[in-house]
Amino acid sequence: MKSGYKQFAFLTFAACFLCLSFAISASAAVNLRDMDFSRVHPQVRIKDVVDIEGARPNQLTGIGLVMGLAGTGDKSQMATQMMKNMLQQHGVTVDEKAVRSKNVAVVSLTAELPPYVRPGQTIDINVSAVGDAKSLQGGTLLQAPLKGADGQVYAVAQGSVLVGGYAASGSAANSTRNIPTVGRVPGGAIVERGVGMDYVGGGQMALLLRNPDHTTAQRIADVINSSFGNVARPFDAGRVVVDLPRQYAAAPTEFMAKMETLEIQPDVTARVAVNERTGTVVMGGDVKISSVAVAHGNLTVTVTEDPNVVQPEPFSGGRTAVENRTDITVEEDGTNFIAMPATTTVRELVRVINAIGASPRDVIAILQAINEAGALHGQLINM
Repeated sequence: MKSGYKQFAFLTFAACFLCLSFAISASAAVNLRDMDFSRVHPQVRIKDVVDIEGARPNQLTGIGLVMGLAGTGDKSQMATQMMKNMLQQHGVTVDEKAVRSKNVAVVSLTAELPPYVRPGQTIDINVSAVGDAKSLQGGTLLQAPLKGADGQVYAVAQGSVLVGGYAASGSAANSTRNIPTVGRVPGGAIVERGVGMDYVGGGQMALLLRNPDHTTAQRIADVINSSFGNVARPFDAGRVVVDLPRQYAAAPTEFMAKMETLEIQPDVTARVAVNERTGTVVMGGDVKISSVAVAHGNLTVTVTEDPNVVQPEPFSGGRTAVENRTDITVEEDGTNFIAMPATTTVRELVRVINAIGASPRDVIAILQAINEAGALHGQLINM
């Protein structure tokens, strides 16, 4: 038995070692030099870049009560009034003081009614505390209507609230994780009324581009025409009108299923998005710069306070005093100019910027200066 156990342990160790070696070798194999940067935009399906005009979601809102909280509910008059109204609807009349409880919270309900949803199906609900409730953990949402912008009830919500956090407190300390006053009820709303979707009107339908672009709109029309004849034409940068072919007049869904799987190569405007608060820089693949020379140095100013206590001579009748001393040190990096040639790919641009040794926040300042110099060919977006 001992020899068998030793053999099993040895085989287990060998398998783990091989898996670890494979993982290390796989991670080491990932290198920018091995990646293909020649293709800026991939081939994507039409359904991934457009929406169908007329097939749109609708927003629903409502107000409800969450019950069963462990003393983390509302203390406001609003919760007391809603509980009193709820009990009166069930034929129970009580004094206002009798319905005061910390186990109830008033919440706002939001949901999105997707297109093509029919009565009887369920949708998810987002629950957010309205009053001064500390946590919705462990609560149950009572039945509440969800209305659209037209004031009509489209769904009815109810169910247990799931909270991705917690809040615990005592007399001298408290601990909170995430946001415990916001929760979710998966599948908690039953659709009572659907919204009609008329996306084929007069034998035509329209495709709405999520990122409007004239080139992408023309490419979508070209690939549709190559498969179904001359039926598509771009109306503008964000809309492509498609005539329903005669053979699909009785089956528009079949035509949509075949059309939306066609692949195109999208095109977008060259952009650089920067966020100075987080130090984030995202550059599109089409971004190019003209030949420039860049020098970026850091200026550091250090202020140090060094108070000195001065003692009087013995029996002199003087007083102890504090003499303030301030040391100011200024350091400036002596960075040389680095020539940045006219780049044609993001890979070359990143390689040159890394050669400067700049941090992400420094890169933001450099890109802004390059843009002001007129050498950045693309949109610089400050988030």
